[in-house]
Formats: sequence, C-alpha cells, structure tokens
Amino acid sequence: MTTARRRVGRLLVLVLALTLTLAACTDQAAAPTDPAQQTLVVGATLQPPTLDPTGSDAASIPQALLYNVYETLLKVDSSGKLQPLLAEKPVISQDRLRYTFTLKPATFASGRPVTAKDVAWSIEHVKAGKNVAAASQLAVVRSVQAKNASTLVVTLSKPSNAWLFNLSSTAGMVFDSAAATDLARTTAGSGPYQLDRWTQGSDLALKRNESYWKAQAGFARVTFRYFSDPNAMNSAMLSGGLDIISNLQVPQALPQFDDRGRYQVIEGTTNGEVVMSLNNSAPALEDVRVRRAINHAIDRAALKRTVWNDKGTLIGSMVAPTDPWYEDLSNTYPYDPAKARALLADAGYGGGLRLRMRLPVVPYATASGQFVASQLKDVGITVTTDELEFPRWLDTVFTKADYDISIVAHVEPRDIVRFADPKYYFRYDNPAFARLVSRADEGTEAQQVRDMRAAAKLLADDAAADWLFLLPNLVVTTAKVDGVPKNATTLSFDLSGLRKAP
Repeated sequence: MTTARRRVGRLLVLVLALTLTLAACTDQAAAPTDPAQQTLVVGATLQPPTLDPTGSDAASIPQALLYNVYETLLKVDSSGKLQPLLAEKPVISQDRLRYTFTLKPATFASGRPVTAKDVAWSIEHVKAGKNVAAASQLAVVRSVQAKNASTLVVTLSKPSNAWLFNLSSTAGMVFDSAAATDLARTTAGSGPYQLDRWTQGSDLALKRNESYWKAQAGFARVTFRYFSDPNAMNSAMLSGGLDIISNLQVPQALPQFDDRGRYQVIEGTTNGEVVMSLNNSAPALEDVRVRRAINHAIDRAALKRTVWNDKGTLIGSMVAPTDPWYEDLSNTYPYDPAKARALLADAGYGGGLRLRMRLPVVPYATASGQFVASQLKDVGITVTTDELEFPRWLDTVFTKADYDISIVAHVEPRDIVRFADPKYYFRYDNPAFARLVSRADEGTEAQQVRDMRAAAKLLADDAAADWLFLLPNLVVTTAKVDGVPKNATTLSFDLSGLRKAP
C-alpha cells in the first residue's frame, strides 16, 4: 500500500471518529448497567479494525486504548498541556537533540515493571509498524538508549517541538516487550484497564487492571458499544442502556437530555476543524481575490446555527483554542456579500463563476454544502454539487484533488502543518508558510508559539481555505458518572479519571 493510500485511510478514520457512525453493529439498546458490578457502558460510533495500534491508522484504536490500556511517557491534559505519566518531564540538552527521561515505578498488567528497555522497544516497534502516521512522527528519532532500568535517552536527528507532543499519542504507546501475545486480538499495556473481551461488530469490553501502579480505575468494567445510527444511540441512552454518549452526533437532540436529575451534558472543544477546502491549484482559485471573495460570501455564524445547532466555535484558521498559539481569527473575513462581488469583479469574474463542490456524504458536510451553495449563488458563483460516498471522496478529492470546493472535518491535533505540504489535497504551495512551520518546529518554545501564530495568520490572510467552525465536544452522561474531561484534546476517550458520582 502506498504512503498516499495510508494517509487516505488515516484521514478517513480521523474524520469519521468524530463525525460519522460507520460501524456495522447492533442498534438495540444495551442491557441496563449493573451498579453492583460498577459497569460503565459507553456509546461510540466507530469500532476498531484491530487492537494493535501499530497495525492500523484507525483513530478508533486510540479512542478506546490510549491512556486507558496503553500509557505514554507524557500525556496531554484537557487543556492541551503535556503532563508526566510514565515518566517525569524530560531533561533536554542545550542543543535540544537529547532527551533524558526518568521513568516512574510503573508496572504492566502482567505484573512486570515498565523499564526503559520496554520503552525503547516500543518506539522501535512503532517505527517499524504499519501505522504510517505514527511511524512518521518518530522519524526524527535517531537513536533510543536504555541507560538503566529507569533512565531512557532519546537522541533526535534535528531539534523538533512536535515529536514530544506526538509522543503523548499513539506514537508513544508503551508495550510490554516480554508479552508473547497477538496485539491484534489482545493487549499488553500498563494502563488502568486491560482487555476483557472484544466482539467485533458489537462491543469492546475492558476490565479494571487490579495491579495498576496508580490509583485503581473507578469502574470494574467499561464497555464501548458501537452504533451505526446516532439516533439509536440516543434512544439507548434515554432507555437506560448507556451511561455515556461519547460524542453527540446530533446536537439538535440535546433537549432530550435536559433532565438534570438524570443527565449531565459536558460541552467543550475538540481539534475538529470543519474546513471548506479550496483547491488552491484550480485556475480560478489560484487567485487570492477569488478565495477572499468566497470567504466574505459565507455567513459562518448563521451556518453554525443552521447546521450544528449553534454548537462549536468560529476559528478563522487551522488552530484549535487549546493550541498554545491560538488567537481568534474568526473575523478575518466578515460576512460581506458586496465585498465578495467586488473582489470577483476585480478578478475578472464579474459575469459569474462556476465551481465544482464535491462533498463526502456525512450530515455536517452535506448540510453545510447546501448552505454554502446558496450563499455563493448570491454573489455570482454557481456551484455544481456532487455528493460522494467516502471511498469515492477519498479517491477523487483527497488523492487526486479533482475538485474545486469540498467540506470535511480534520480532527488530528495540530494539523495546520498539512498546509505546508503542497501535494496535500489543499494544493496550497506557499514557501513562506512552510518556512514558518519548519522554523517553529526547530525553534525554542517561545519561537514556536510566535512562528505558529504567524503561520496561522498568514494562512487566514491568504484565504487558503474557509474554516467554517470547530466541532464541539458534546458528551452526555447519566448522573452516576463523574470526571469526564471537558475538552477532547487527543484521540482518546480518557477513562482514567472517571468515577461513580457521589
């Protein structure tokens, strides 16, 4: 399989993890939970194709396993900051090439201690695995050395700010190197839970790791139940068959959970930018005046009210509020149809312009597409809309860039760097932007924030896309559950802090 194809798969699972319900599974309500057994049942939308994080890019794997079954040296908290987990924060050499980690006295579910050799083995295992995204995030690692059982030294080929953040996700999962198990069907981690059973097409059950090295998990068992219909998941919640909806896919359904005696609704942010992608290599869209006209033509606040029940955040560039370099750029192009018409006329399209909008068949995209097409028509842009099933969208739009406009959610953390790749389906080729991103990665922390903020501003000013809104994190729980993180800053549905409410 080519790297491009693997990237395609990565985008598919990332987009669908927050916005689609794909899994072919039962839509019947689960049996009510048993408080005596302290079982938690979580409604989810995308089941993992394998349990091996190194074997697939599927975001559904870290959703269930990251921080819950497999831990990392450092962890991203709900505010987007790195915190110690299996190790203290590293000592970094002056040239920023050598990172020395001191491990905490952790143990695997097998009872073996977590050693520096296990971490070194895990890094090499991920680098050699089929998860291309995770492997590429570790490409900057030149060598890994276990100095002793609790000391790990990682040497980079060049300074990089991104790699340490990436180490807190799938790329940094630590495996029990002595476990003679098939990681595709079982688990070998150090987290508060371990695999109980996995019924493909139905559910994934975890059980408490009784020998966990920190405070024990709050529930004896957690079951992820997968639904192919978000309304069926809502019905299961209302009938008592679920304790949590991990991310509400129909914001219009929120009033069903208004009874605060039975439910609580947690509302925060995600990394999921709903992007109206523009093919910057298309003849008309090469002209920045046309791209700016399109941005001025869309009333994003009205779109968010119409499409997503006014939930989410207006952002204006490819940066989430939990990123250190975030600033509100949502008013870079205020809704101004007259300005849009003037820009189009100045670009030579005063007599009209025709563009092709190719959309994946997902609710937020098709609904947004209808809204966008209507508003573009008002300024003289006629849009021909094609709705494509995801495999066709991936081939036609993502791989071949055979489109003018599209709409899709990008949910990877800190994915603004995609615009630095002129071969990515945005086809955005701006050397100044690429230099800022590269300099930010190799610079100091202060330089990173400054350069990434400048890159985000440049991207917005250049109207490289139209950022419609940031998907909200909408979690519904019963009153018995406490400790759900407000923001979804990683791909994990983090169970480690969940407890039975007092």
